[in-house]
Amino acid sequence: QVQFMESGGGLVQPGGSLRLSCVISRWIFVTSAIKWFRQAPGKQREWVATITTSGATGYTDLVKGRFAISRDNAKSTVYLQMNSMKPEDTAIYYCNVDINPTATSWGQGTQVTVSS
Repeated sequence: QVQFMESGGGLVQPGGSLRLSCVISRWIFVTSAIKWFRQAPGKQREWVATITTSGATGYTDLVKGRFAISRDNAKSTVYLQMNSMKPEDTAIYYCNVDINPTATSWGQGTQVTVSS
């Protein structure tokens, strides 16, 4: 059973925008805070943003003020709106409940490339 399905990545120029989507299995969506992570080539996976079941949000300082996380309860989907993008945002983006999840598996991720 697919638990997380990410989409929306692509190639964007510096300063541009993308919106990522993550469709989540219903039980996980209604019971868990959802997080976006990213992994750049040769680097460890890092946390990007969190949204709780009540809608509270949090961001790494690396993206604060540029990225916005949101959720659509009817669609069991979490979004990541990315604005003013930088080359250092280039990575594969994933969603999950934790960076080292014990009860969930990783999706395939979505590739984001910021380049001119």
